[in-house]
Amino acid sequence: MRKIWWKILCIVFLVFTVIAGFKIKVPALYPTQETLRNLFFHVPMWFGMITMMTVSLVYSLRFLNKKDLKHDIFAQNFAHTGTLFGVLGFITGMLWGKYTWGEWIPEDTKIIGAAVAVLFYFAYFILRSAINDEEKKAHLSAAYNVFAYVMLIIFTVIYPRMHASLHPGNGGNPGFNAYDLDSTMRMVFYPAIIGWILLGVWICTIKIRIELLQRSTI
Repeated sequence: MRKIWWKILCIVFLVFTVIAGFKIKVPALYPTQETLRNLFFHVPMWFGMITMMTVSLVYSLRFLNKKDLKHDIFAQNFAHTGTLFGVLGFITGMLWGKYTWGEWIPEDTKIIGAAVAVLFYFAYFILRSAINDEEKKAHLSAAYNVFAYVMLIIFTVIYPRMHASLHPGNGGNPGFNAYDLDSTMRMVFYPAIIGWILLGVWICTIKIRIELLQRSTI
């Protein structure tokens, strides 16, 4: 039971997010209106991405310190899941942008920064696929992962705050807390973040277990 409680919590939170996310009343403010419900899906994807990439960075640093290939496996799979969350965040953002601002990909610093950050991690996987030697692959990937993470923070956190942006909380715009994230939405928003992050961890544990089993049979 100690090993599955967080999986049960993940399922409960995500079921709650989906049901409550479409059922609760949200502030009907221009220009978001009902599209504000996407807050429970789009924003947690970015939280999930940052969390997965941070864990991946930690394992890359641990590999560089201890040279244990198991740490490289963890780093790779957390980065892979983080990239998946990044792509899903971008897709849900495109949908939100289309029905809020009238464009699938409006010219916005946060959108551009997020796209660039995800591309850095695509390059990470291209680098890994181009090297056959496991030790060399692990060393170069770990070093590049540190660089990719720095670029992720620059392009998704620092850069958007230095320029005008359509997103709340960036470029001088007020954040959601300041004008439309009421107490009812918070009751869904925070469980949504935890639920999606736990789902990411769950996916990673399955992928890592599969890869370790495959390597043990080689």
